[in-house]
Amino acid sequence: MSASTRSYTSPDGVDWIVQVMLPGATNAMIVFEHPDGGSSRRDRYNWVNIAGPGARNVTSRADGEAVLRELSDAQIALLYRRSMPISTGAN
Repeated sequence: MSASTRSYTSPDGVDWIVQVMLPGATNAMIVFEHPDGGSSRRDRYNWVNIAGPGARNVTSRADGEAVLRELSDAQIALLYRRSMPISTGAN
């Protein structure tokens, strides 16, 4: 697992890969990748707000690795509990 990913074990025992995508000036998408790797159908996502000096500059981009490092295990668990499926499975 690289420095830009973390792992999270959900209450049902699934080991998710957590990564930051689309970091902006004030928020970033947190993606929970399902370990099956076969498709993104089971992947989930949530948004996290970013506070800091970069938030004052709308053209800036947060460092995804730094965002992930600053998230506590409790925050990751809360983001997971409130996450949404990336795909609905609808055709």
